[in-house]
Amino acid sequence: MADAFVVDALRTPGGRRKGSLAGVHPADLGAIVLNALVDRTGIDPSAIEDVIVGCVSQAGEQAFALGRNLVLASRLPDSVPAVTIDRQCGSSQQALHFAAQAVMSGTQDVVIAAGVESMTRVPMGSNFRLHADAGLGTGPWSEAIRNRYDVAEFSQFTGAQMVADKYGLTRADMDAFALDSHRRAAAAIERGAFANEIVPVDTPAGPVTQDEGVRFDTSIEAIGAVKPLVEGGTITAANASQMTDGASGVLIVSEAALKRFNLTPIARVHTLTVTAGDPVIMLEEPIPATAKALARAGLSMADIDLYEVNEAFAAIPLAWLKATGADPSRLNVNGGAIALGHPLGASGTKLTATLIHALRARGARYGLQTMCEGGGIANATIFEIV
Repeated sequence: MADAFVVDALRTPGGRRKGSLAGVHPADLGAIVLNALVDRTGIDPSAIEDVIVGCVSQAGEQAFALGRNLVLASRLPDSVPAVTIDRQCGSSQQALHFAAQAVMSGTQDVVIAAGVESMTRVPMGSNFRLHADAGLGTGPWSEAIRNRYDVAEFSQFTGAQMVADKYGLTRADMDAFALDSHRRAAAAIERGAFANEIVPVDTPAGPVTQDEGVRFDTSIEAIGAVKPLVEGGTITAANASQMTDGASGVLIVSEAALKRFNLTPIARVHTLTVTAGDPVIMLEEPIPATAKALARAGLSMADIDLYEVNEAFAAIPLAWLKATGADPSRLNVNGGAIALGHPLGASGTKLTATLIHALRARGARYGLQTMCEGGGIANATIFEIV
């Protein structure tokens, strides 16, 4: 099987909901990343054979073939095709998998995997929380699904609380993890750790160059004062990810393309997998996905230098640590979504950018990325620095 190489991995800063990126149309936000990938790598834009874009709330400004609209808003020629996919929070990680699989199969040589989500302009759930009177039915879960799982709907908040309870995670555990996420992110910003991965976004108020969600002065007292999201529970907005506007992207190419276009790779897609399990607890799936990825790769957890486990809720990486026995000092070393934000469809390739650049900065070799996804699914990807 052919290798799939990462030539560059980039992201915009994470904009707070209703923050500095709120005025940017999501197609334009994603186009900024496409343009930057071309500019930074020097790839002939006409050589790009597909653009695969992850997005969760495909409604309003994120509807009508959003992936194609990113291309049309960019400087890429209109001969470049595109497609939009939804694997919930793992949408752009799956976009990367599809891009890598195309290259590994030999059917394509140059593919961009990207993601975008403006949670300001297209609020979470915009594509399904519509009343039946709108002529769009009763929602995504049929009576057969509800009867099978004995639920009215599937809730990520309920799932996160179930994970916390199952793994014996206390409010204090999760609040402490949240504080550490902000501290790691703040330290990363102060030492310029994101300089090679962030693409500035020009706005009428000036360029946005830094993630907006990081609370440099937060405290365990401030985090502890936030009320639970589920009555009687321990999950709160402070120990969960932030709603964020952002885009990200990765250029994936074959070995032949490296030579043809004189490109220098920064990483290789070593292993990729996806698993699925219980859709009610929903968010526990990164644990079996990690086990499957490691087994497929012939590696152990000790071989992995850094891990990015999406901080949808603090309970998820904490449960993952307990189940895998992984080293906490290697996890989300530059902070995670609790501090940096979780722009849904963009988070997959966003984490890829952060992971690969963090590995390179440390002279490390292997990185593993995984995240929980709606419906009880999880992607897991192992990268090798080259």
